[in-house]
Amino acid sequence: MEIKWLEDFVTLADTSSFSRAAELRNVTQPAFSRRIKQLENWLGATLISRATMPAELTPAGRNFLPLAQESIRTFYAAREVLRLPNEPGLILFAALHTLTVTFFPRWLKKLEAAGGTFSTSLIPDRGGIEANLDALIGDEADFFLTYAHAEVPFHLARGQFASLTVAHDRLIPLVATEIVLSGHAQPGRNLLDRAVAQPRLAIPYLSYGLNSFFGVALSRLLPRRPPFRRRTTHENTISAGLMNMALTGAGLCWLPESLAREEMEAGRLVPASADEGWNLDLEIRLYRHAAGRNRKVEDLWQTAQQLLERSPA
Repeated sequence: MEIKWLEDFVTLADTSSFSRAAELRNVTQPAFSRRIKQLENWLGATLISRATMPAELTPAGRNFLPLAQESIRTFYAAREVLRLPNEPGLILFAALHTLTVTFFPRWLKKLEAAGGTFSTSLIPDRGGIEANLDALIGDEADFFLTYAHAEVPFHLARGQFASLTVAHDRLIPLVATEIVLSGHAQPGRNLLDRAVAQPRLAIPYLSYGLNSFFGVALSRLLPRRPPFRRRTTHENTISAGLMNMALTGAGLCWLPESLAREEMEAGRLVPASADEGWNLDLEIRLYRHAAGRNRKVEDLWQTAQQLLERSPA
């Protein structure tokens, strides 16, 4: 067993494409396919159905996916902990995966423009708010960068942790420009509105499940909105993976505006509803221990506060 086999499998599950996954893993497609086959041989189970396009997980693959993700997180978290004595000065961040892609790089650049260079390290997303909070609570991370919403509570001891709202985002229902329903191609725009108006219309739905922040947030939003029929065709806790599925026309999903903006501007993804009541306004929060930490941690916190005073989130 090699950890790269697990990473290959998770990448394939995210993209549903052997060619795209091979590109992201920087290997040729034949080599990538061989590694997936080696993993299947080691497990003694077929994980990917090769008879479908895009590629789909078999029942065994769906059962194994969360185990593979957890194994990767565990190995890398252990590596980060073991590295700490050898890499002094790094400011450690636990962060939700989407924010490491969409928000963190630009935000760090602004911080450094205002307060000098900060040496940082991102702990791999452990999946779910509680698991990432554990990294902060257990002193494995100096900061936790997360989405936040009033209806998705965080279990933090009052007085022990401080937070800043450093930006805002929105979760928006999006769908490909064209989608196949009942064997016929139909426009994706306002698909959700049509599903509400036509109770018999069941639309394909790309779900976060209930083990992620967005999954929990949507479980609070949807019961308050008009009912519509949906059938879950794919589940993934990672927004980028769901977005790649949506781009193939696989179904409707809620995506962070910051992540999907380029695809929306290009017209590859369109709003599934004209009613903004389906959107979910989100905060992006930075959490830390209230007690003083090392100088670099304090400098970054103060710089983040100063940025907000100059230009409120």
